[in-house]
Amino acid sequence: MAARPTWKGYIKVSLVTIPVRVYPATESSATISFNQLHADCQTKIQQKKWCPKCEREITSAEVVKGYEFEKGRWVVMDEDDIAKVRTESSKVINLMQFTEADAIDPMYVDKAYYLAPEGPMAADAYSVMREGMQGKAGIGKVAIHGREYLVAVKPHKQGMVMYTLHHAAEIRTIDQIEELREVRGTVNPAEMKLARQVIESIEGDLNLSDYKDEYQEGLRAIIDAKVAGEEFVAPEESAPPKVVDLMEALRKSLDQVSGGKKKTAKADPAAAKKVTNIKSAAKSTAKKRKAS
Repeated sequence: MAARPTWKGYIKVSLVTIPVRVYPATESSATISFNQLHADCQTKIQQKKWCPKCEREITSAEVVKGYEFEKGRWVVMDEDDIAKVRTESSKVINLMQFTEADAIDPMYVDKAYYLAPEGPMAADAYSVMREGMQGKAGIGKVAIHGREYLVAVKPHKQGMVMYTLHHAAEIRTIDQIEELREVRGTVNPAEMKLARQVIESIEGDLNLSDYKDEYQEGLRAIIDAKVAGEEFVAPEESAPPKVVDLMEALRKSLDQVSGGKKKTAKADPAAAKKVTNIKSAAKSTAKKRKAS
């Protein structure tokens, strides 16, 4: 099914205005969802609207939007009232500032959308602006579905991607997490060296398509088995990991990596010597700890 735009308007950079369409970049239908059924007859239940004051079910036509400005007191807002909010962001993504593309903390990113030019004439200006923005991100605002979002726009392959961002007030500071206040700032150099070696041993080029949603695959397998009238036998649950001595855990990690490489590749004398040196450093540190 072809993607449908969720917003139409313009992207504006200084005096340059380009008509664009906004498309969701993520697909929620890829995730398995469940409906609520009546257990006795397996009929999908209905969520009915009930007015406790009038003690009766009401229709959707009788429902209005209200804002509680005092306890028990409401002001009613209809669609005409909401349409009177005429901010520039309702129709225009005005990129007011540019920054380095990697300057945006991922903590602030909420959702991703594709920006596409609307019409052949817009496509030329769109392409020029995309190339001019290489390595940069434009910051602006857009109003979608009754809410104004802070956004970042970046070039992406042959197009551009718009990320809605959380405002700073929405982000909890790390100081609010009590457990992190006790985390030490300095670490043992030998432990850090081993940790870096373990990390480097499993470092590689990133390809996110290599990672699958195993939880969704497991749900699908159970659903398919039930549809076929078969019993799904769950795999044995693995024991919870044990908290072990850090140096011991690092040594075992390196042994595991080293053993795996021996099975899949020829022995590398330099790599073997490197692992031996790492083990020696670990043993030396462990002896020093015992002695102290």
